[in-house]
Amino acid sequence: MTPAAVEVVRHRRARRMKLAFDPASGRVRLILPTRAKLAAGMAWVDTHRDWIAAQHAKLPQARPFAIGAVIPIGGRDTELVWRADAPRTPVLSEGRLLIGGSESGFELRVARWLRREALRVLTAETAEYARKAGVQVSGVGVGDTRSRWGSCTAAGAIRYSWRLILAPAEVRRATVAHEVAHRVHMNHSPAFHAVVATIFGSDPSPARRWLKTNGAALHWYGRGS
Repeated sequence: MTPAAVEVVRHRRARRMKLAFDPASGRVRLILPTRAKLAAGMAWVDTHRDWIAAQHAKLPQARPFAIGAVIPIGGRDTELVWRADAPRTPVLSEGRLLIGGSESGFELRVARWLRREALRVLTAETAEYARKAGVQVSGVGVGDTRSRWGSCTAAGAIRYSWRLILAPAEVRRATVAHEVAHRVHMNHSPAFHAVVATIFGSDPSPARRWLKTNGAALHWYGRGS
């Protein structure tokens, strides 16, 4: 493989070369000790071509926001429907997301609506769990990070992946409870997990397992290839 096809990360604590594969992006990551030579690392990567090919074969299928496609919204299958005389602003009803306007801008309008809907729902759910936890949240935002589903700053700002709107509602809500609980404990101690379970109302472990198993596939919605 060429260096451009591999993300090279040098880590001062690494004692040996390591190879990782990100199923959310399909990228290969080579972790090198600080003083290791890049040429030696790339030669080592080349010896793992079969393993890399096998990982690529397991990647989820790209699912563009095309007319007639079915995507999960809140974990429920939803058909993307275009009609020229329908409102440009998408309307979600009875398992269909109806979108008007020009056919050429269909995919972009779907993506924009999903982000707005994610922000609306996640903002409301964050406020709900913040009340239960007795804490304040300074702001809520959404992005498209592949490394994490949510984050909370010491200042109280919480940011989520908008793709949580594609996950089942209980999975999304468990993630919200997790981030809100960081307003109580900025760690992952037993006390933190107790807060998560209390405000969520049940054991969040099944939701976390769902994300671990199925989360990578959510990053392939909206991709053309």
